[in-house]
Amino acid sequence: MATWKRTRGFWVSVILAFAFFAVVEWLIASGTLNVFYVNTLFFMAINVMLAASLHLIIGITGQFSIGHAGFFAVGAYASAVMTMKLQLPFAVGVLTAGVAAALAGLIIGVPSLRLKGDYLAIATLGFGEIVRIALLNIDYVGGASGMTVTHMTTWPWVFACLFATILVIANFTNSTHGRACISIREDEIAADAMGINTTYYKVAAFVIGSFFAGIAGALYAHHFYIIQPSNFGFLKSFDILIFVVLGGLGSLSGAVVAAVLLTIVSTFLQNYPETRMIIYSIVLILVMLYRPTGLMGTKELSSLFKWRKAAQGGMNHGGKNTVA
Repeated sequence: MATWKRTRGFWVSVILAFAFFAVVEWLIASGTLNVFYVNTLFFMAINVMLAASLHLIIGITGQFSIGHAGFFAVGAYASAVMTMKLQLPFAVGVLTAGVAAALAGLIIGVPSLRLKGDYLAIATLGFGEIVRIALLNIDYVGGASGMTVTHMTTWPWVFACLFATILVIANFTNSTHGRACISIREDEIAADAMGINTTYYKVAAFVIGSFFAGIAGALYAHHFYIIQPSNFGFLKSFDILIFVVLGGLGSLSGAVVAAVLLTIVSTFLQNYPETRMIIYSIVLILVMLYRPTGLMGTKELSSLFKWRKAAQGGMNHGGKNTVA
């Protein structure tokens, strides 16, 4: 019974997630959701994966990275090469995308994470631009004209990858390793003095975040038929950064909510190309003015239920309030 009470919230979340999957699968199979809404749903899920993966790097470990689009691009092109050039199954392409992006994260992470703050941001931004320029000049992957990719992304694949991303990052955050990353974010010098291997945990967070960004790249490449280096510029990195900051640094729920809301806003403003970015910017400014800590701050959605229980107050068997 005690174990059930501790894990009840987790299993309820899992059941709701699979119920949502079943409903959406039925809507897609029955044709109730047209292509526009399916594309929006897939793009929303990909953005949530990107936001969650960057949340681990910035929100949890406190490493200011603005080159996330580089790992997104590595995953997209690695998976496309596997499926289109080598004719391997989509599953192999997805796994290769994650591993390739993780290796890129390791390569850039080990030397760059000696840097802090603005200097780290500049280094990661440089990495993202190096990846984009390199792809522009590699004829094997189409160069500037891009690479045509067969559509292989389906709702089960999107849901499975999204579910795995949220599950792994949430559990990592709540583990002892996550606590170590949070201590680095709060005070790296104090964490190092307490015996925490700060370099190891910063690189680990970078590698895990890069891995899931690569997975998102594989889904993106095999859904939108064509990938071009221009899709992965520094503006894409800033879009992902906005998801994390707007949702609240340190809140996985906030990053997810912000990614969903901004994807919806951006999609439905496509009918107004002249004023789309103006309205989009106004929305961001208003939110940051009235919620400077982000939509969720450092809180998670699960904490709302804890507040509700706390508001009810503890009751003993005699029906009187108790004090913890």
